[in-house]
Amino acid sequence: MDRDLWSGLAVFEAIVEAGSFARAATRLGLSASALSHAMRSLETKLGVRLLDRTTRSLAPTPAGEELLGRLRPAIASVASALEEMDGARERPAGRIRVSAHRVAAIYAILPRLPDFARAYPDIAVELVVDDGFVDIVADRFDCGVRHAQTLQADMISVPVSAPVPLVFVAGPAYLANCSAPVDPDDLGGHRCLCYRYTSSGVVHRWQFERDGQTSERSVRGDFITNDIDVMRDAALAGLGVTCLPLPHAAQQLADGTLVEVLAGWAPTLPPNHLYYPSRRQPSAAFRAFMMAMRV
Repeated sequence: MDRDLWSGLAVFEAIVEAGSFARAATRLGLSASALSHAMRSLETKLGVRLLDRTTRSLAPTPAGEELLGRLRPAIASVASALEEMDGARERPAGRIRVSAHRVAAIYAILPRLPDFARAYPDIAVELVVDDGFVDIVADRFDCGVRHAQTLQADMISVPVSAPVPLVFVAGPAYLANCSAPVDPDDLGGHRCLCYRYTSSGVVHRWQFERDGQTSERSVRGDFITNDIDVMRDAALAGLGVTCLPLPHAAQQLADGTLVEVLAGWAPTLPPNHLYYPSRRQPSAAFRAFMMAMRV
């Protein structure tokens, strides 16, 4: 088969799967213009239009749908053959794409990567940090890393961290002008720095845990952000009280630039889990990565 023709067929399948040229380009590591050129070349060679394109959407034509029906089993067969070859390697190789929220990326994944890179120099890792909901199947990730209670359905998962304690904090500059809160009821008189979830748009309700009892409440959001680094920096700047994962505030608590408040009231998040689709056969490279990350 013509090499360019096979390449064009693979591009066609990737574009339809991604739903747009831009998303397909990101997944394939190519430019959108290169994909557009490949599609024009493929349609010219085949003498048939495969995609209906507008400025807002694209969809396969009837001829494109028929071609996809025959093409997808062939692509799956090739992928399966490549996975079998990968398993036969003496030294695993390939690229692992990982989606992780910021705290897990920094404190669960990154510390283990130097040893992993030395043990498996032929495996490249792409770590995409995103605190929102990510469909790892649709976005072509090998795995995701999230807290246990937020995992997608039909996933296999392994823990990659211990439970993650939270801590309520404020900056010395803020506390110099008011009394530190010691009880959740005190928060009504304080400026609170809150987190808005990227995917849902919902502002996080603060949770409290004491003597085995848990509760949650909405607090006044005098400052709201969707970035945990910005929320910590706002506390450092003296804007008010906030709640952070303890690892993300440990250095600042140690050097005194943040001060713990509401001591004894902070809850603990479930462990972070690495997860992947149950129907996907892990490659040798992915199995090595998973074993290196698990606790």
